[in-house]
Amino acid sequence: MAEKLDLTPRRDWRTAFRAMGKLFADPNDTVQVFHIMRSLNAGVTAKNYHRLLTTAEGGRMAYERVELITRLMDRSWLAQFAPGTVGAAYRAFLERTGYSAAGLKDVGEEAHGKGSSDIAHPYAWFGRRERDIHDIWHVLTGYQADDPLGELCLVAFTYAQTGGWGWGFIALMGSLKSLREPHSKLVRRAAWEGYRHGKRAAWLHGEDIEQLFAEPLDAARARLRIEAPLAYRCAKDAFAAELPSPAVAVAAE
Repeated sequence: MAEKLDLTPRRDWRTAFRAMGKLFADPNDTVQVFHIMRSLNAGVTAKNYHRLLTTAEGGRMAYERVELITRLMDRSWLAQFAPGTVGAAYRAFLERTGYSAAGLKDVGEEAHGKGSSDIAHPYAWFGRRERDIHDIWHVLTGYQADDPLGELCLVAFTYAQTGGWGWGFIALMGSLKSLREPHSKLVRRAAWEGYRHGKRAAWLHGEDIEQLFAEPLDAARARLRIEAPLAYRCAKDAFAAELPSPAVAVAAE
């Protein structure tokens, strides 16, 4: 029997705070990120799905319902993109980090149960799409995925893009946690920059990923109004000048 999708979810702050505590204790426990998202992102997937339908290509994409994970896990498909393109940058990202779209799916199913990510429903499809484009947004924004501060900045960027309270909660708590660190002001400035960049950028959920991957990376960033992460780079430079670098945020990979 297919799992029933909860179309009227409620925010569960108790679960969110409990998961946040576990994430602070172990930033690599990314299962907790999925718990926070489910606890606080009530109605956000449905809202953004319907927003997708209002975009130029959104109706077609929603009708076709391409599962991005099948593309992103296909090395032969990724190999077609020329050097300098978004697709080539994503391919290099996978090679450098060892991350994969399948890895995010596995973490989600560890959090919510086997098969939970395969529900046949338009909102569930859009939720999978949001999961699968996370690392693509790392590539587009320049916020590194294998860096806690890079994750914090992208979380803030994603909150601005999606309006999901789960993303906002992680960004806020990660910024507050940095108050105990030597470079707190730089961390908070970088996170705020991520939020501002997310607000100024085009709505990235409306992008056809297959077309985007064929576009030169610099041209795509300019078209999508994605600004250079200057505050983030400044913070990274400050951390590099001191060893060891402080732990300043939570990871969402």
